[in-house]
Amino acid sequence: MSRLQGKRTLITGGTSGIGLETAKQFLAEGARVIVTGVNPDSIEKARVELGSEVLVLSADSASVTAQKALAPAVQAHYGQLDIAFLNAGISVWVPVEEWTEEMFDRSFDINVKGPYFLIQSLLPVFANPASVVLNTSINAHVGAARSSVYAATKAAFLNLSKTLSGELLGRGIRVNAVSPGPVETPLYDKLGIPDAYREQVNQDITAGIPFGRFGSPEEVAKAVLYLASDESRWTVGTEIIVDGGRTLNG
Repeated sequence: MSRLQGKRTLITGGTSGIGLETAKQFLAEGARVIVTGVNPDSIEKARVELGSEVLVLSADSASVTAQKALAPAVQAHYGQLDIAFLNAGISVWVPVEEWTEEMFDRSFDINVKGPYFLIQSLLPVFANPASVVLNTSINAHVGAARSSVYAATKAAFLNLSKTLSGELLGRGIRVNAVSPGPVETPLYDKLGIPDAYREQVNQDITAGIPFGRFGSPEEVAKAVLYLASDESRWTVGTEIIVDGGRTLNG
């Protein structure tokens, strides 16, 4: 299989979950891959799983400096970049009265600000044509309790798929988004749900998914693969929702 044969690819947050699975599928389709991560254990695990041909870099999505440093690293390794999957992000769910300014800023720094300036810094590196895929969320559309700031970051990120497409298409850069529903990933594990309540929370979430289960990283990665590939070359500034029907009823 060679849907991405020879494509030079950057995946942020590529050391676990959706990002790691996407890296594996890209490799299987013939892509050359660089992934970034921030957790040392995940970085080492990804190096083992992905193999010596994959460059695994440490880069904090919250740091504009670290994100901008990726551009020269990518250019030195590849020359030019064909695909970028901006996947790094955090999901913090707390009641509105518990948010602090520091927490608010950190969520926007990781989910919006860092990726935005990464795209800016990569502009001279992108090939023509190139594809950028943003990992957003159905929470950009769904008014879930406790998700106010997280949902706001994802709504902002999703909108970039349209505004940046309008601005960058003339340079041959397509920007699209994939919006997953509830997926079994390490990010979900980091929500801080006590083990005693985990099963009940799982049941409550599953009850709202017509398909009757959580999604898998593999299922989301398939949508990313399509948007990254030349098969979607006439797909611009749009969003693929992968959610088992979660948004069917608002």
